[in-house]
Amino acid sequence: MKWIVKDAEHGMMVRDFLKDVANISRNMVKVLKHEGGQILINQRDVTVREKLQKNDCIQVIFPPEERGKFLLPEPIPLEIVYEDEHLLVINKQTKMATMPSPHHKAGTIANGLIHYYEEKGWQYTAHVVTRLDRDTSGLMLIAKHGYSHSLFQQEKIERSYQAIVEGKLDNQKGTINAPIARKPTSIIERMVAESGKHAITHYHVLRNLANGTYVEVNLETGRTHQIRVHFSSLGHPLVGDDLYGGSLTYIDRQALHCTSLRFIHPITKEQCHFQSALPNDLTQLLDDLDRK
Repeated sequence: MKWIVKDAEHGMMVRDFLKDVANISRNMVKVLKHEGGQILINQRDVTVREKLQKNDCIQVIFPPEERGKFLLPEPIPLEIVYEDEHLLVINKQTKMATMPSPHHKAGTIANGLIHYYEEKGWQYTAHVVTRLDRDTSGLMLIAKHGYSHSLFQQEKIERSYQAIVEGKLDNQKGTINAPIARKPTSIIERMVAESGKHAITHYHVLRNLANGTYVEVNLETGRTHQIRVHFSSLGHPLVGDDLYGGSLTYIDRQALHCTSLRFIHPITKEQCHFQSALPNDLTQLLDDLDRK
């Protein structure tokens, strides 16, 4: 990363520039200092106490990133919707976990990312900004490096989903405001509980089906399984979501797709908006549920 020092930044110490202008956290500065990174002014190694002059070129070179033991490269095809030097937007297929876990140690989106990075000669690890469940399809935002990932944590990311739920909703639009907690008897399942974390889901009906409801959903918070838990709590689980009471009669995965991502680019500050159409299995499901 490079910056040219402006009038207002003349005389600043490097550490203040990194914190206040570049938004590099104190922990990241420690990584730069002690784990093989570099801070350069006009191609010269400096310490964080160096003072900047107008028109100086300050450059930060981050050290190679460490990868977890399960993050091994695998040639998994990735549908890349957008890419620049700081981020990726991909269209995730269903039936694939995002990150390795004891249940899915390989064959994940992250394994595919590592393979893609190695082909390009990049020493990045997998920085997933917006994670999707294994059986949820659609748009995912990936930060390429730790710096852009840290900046995304300071930005609001607007996510829209489309889902197909069982039964007829009482209202054509609404807000579900119900805290979500881990279910005591499960390491995976969540539930609505007073002791849970604040969670808000907004929805409106796109189409009333003969045997279900097609809805658009916008998240105000991002809890694990939030959409699935919230609609199940209303007595309208997602079709195909057997973990939360949905039927597998028509489809063998939860009928949920991330259709839209909107955010401010953390480096360029440009407005970014990406969209993804429903995949074939969900368009077929809409037809199937409208026949009866």
